[in-house]
Amino acid sequence: MNDLPLLPNILAGRPQLGTGAGTILLDPVTGQGLVRVSSAGLDLAEGFAFAREEGGAALRAMSYAQRAAMLGAVVKVLQANRDAYYEIATANCGTVTKDSAVDIDGGIFTLGYYAKQGEALGDATVLLDGERIRMGKDPVFQTQHVLSPTRGVALFINAFNFPSWGLWEKAAPALLSGVPVIVKPATATAWLTQRMVQDVVDANILPPGALSVVCGSSAGLMDQLQPFDVVSFTGSAETARIIRSHPAVAERSVRCNIEADSLNSALLDPAAAAGDEAFNLLVAEVAREMTVKSGQKCTAIRRVFVPRALYDAAAQAIGAKLAKATVGNPRNESVRMGALVSREQFDGVQAGIAKLRAEAEVLFEGSQQPLVDAEAAVSACVAPTLLGTRTPADAKVLHEVEVFGPVATLMAYDSEEQAYELIRRGEGSLVSSVYSVDPAFMARAALELGSSHGRVHIISPDVAASQTGHGNVMPMSLHGGPGRAGGGEELGGMRALGFYHRRSAVQASTAALDALAASAVVFKA
Repeated sequence: MNDLPLLPNILAGRPQLGTGAGTILLDPVTGQGLVRVSSAGLDLAEGFAFAREEGGAALRAMSYAQRAAMLGAVVKVLQANRDAYYEIATANCGTVTKDSAVDIDGGIFTLGYYAKQGEALGDATVLLDGERIRMGKDPVFQTQHVLSPTRGVALFINAFNFPSWGLWEKAAPALLSGVPVIVKPATATAWLTQRMVQDVVDANILPPGALSVVCGSSAGLMDQLQPFDVVSFTGSAETARIIRSHPAVAERSVRCNIEADSLNSALLDPAAAAGDEAFNLLVAEVAREMTVKSGQKCTAIRRVFVPRALYDAAAQAIGAKLAKATVGNPRNESVRMGALVSREQFDGVQAGIAKLRAEAEVLFEGSQQPLVDAEAAVSACVAPTLLGTRTPADAKVLHEVEVFGPVATLMAYDSEEQAYELIRRGEGSLVSSVYSVDPAFMARAALELGSSHGRVHIISPDVAASQTGHGNVMPMSLHGGPGRAGGGEELGGMRALGFYHRRSAVQASTAALDALAASAVVFKA
């Protein structure tokens, strides 16, 4: 398959082909080869230096409003090429149209959000953090905390499940901050990331070196990082440990943001009854989270907690919803759930289900239904599987192993306090959702779960039509989580800019601080 096109990397301000045969990207439904990628032979040192010195300098010379306008122009380029991105997503990611939209349109929406937010910062080139504080009795000498764009590069090492959104949710606040970006997409689905970067670079919107993409092996990337650079990683906890122990982070103190494994949960109010509004909302959301992007979301629901008396009713209701999910080739209009991204992921999900079954019973197994326009022996299609246990307090693996696919486990609880304790056994998650009609219970749950989750998503009947979804990450809300989830923070509105700025205290006279403030704006997260 060496006659397949080799996608160019964009590095040091120009397209560059890697050497060698490279890695073939496949259609996860048909197994057909699509394109090749390779990072072999690239001069990474040159690329990182060019990004810092050329791209970084050009970005920092702009105001926040100018960089915001630049993001707005990027949005227009991406919107003009949406059809091509959907075709790539279908071919290389195996996603149905609505799942491709979560990734593609979600990324474009996030860019647009930061373009609008950045416009409000105006002509400033630096951010003021808080008010001036006197250093003594005489007010003439004061301290002012300032946020300045870091004079380095932002390296993004991204996961395979969101090749569009995973890029732009990081790149939007980085570029708005004035920091150049080098993205290393996961190889299996790198085509969409590469195409988007190439389209934006070809449009000459950004300064040369402001946006780069390296496809293929990540070997040597971390070695290029210097003290003022930052690295953001989304992926497995195993790879996260390698990144944290790399000399760039451990010795050179490169700022590091990690999003890793997450056993996200859904909690039904103990006062709920089978078939009532809260019950139905949970059932619908669990089924949706299991099937959107074939369960390949870091925010997907993995553990579902219901009162013991509702265990059987919940199992039947969720199973009935899942039974309607047709699985197979996303090109077939009758298909509602496409494939995992690769046979490697297929094998990983099957192995994960086997581990969970040691502690759980099978409540619904969609694999009994035939695939649509897809061969089971070739494709990476996996049908939804709902597992369950009536004794989650006795389980270990169920609270430790995340199966990254259309898999969730229903768990019975006996008291509100026990439910919180069981949820916290996930040791830190990105999101927990709560389903109730009782505002007092919702408030208690938010306070109980907040310290172990990056986000608590509360769904009640009055917001059923407007809520954005358990697993949908919105740019105005925090994305990240403590403990097992990686301990990182992304997005959260303007809070995202903090990762790409350095805080310093300027101690000076009132006159000097007045002069500094002339080119600054107060930072409001």
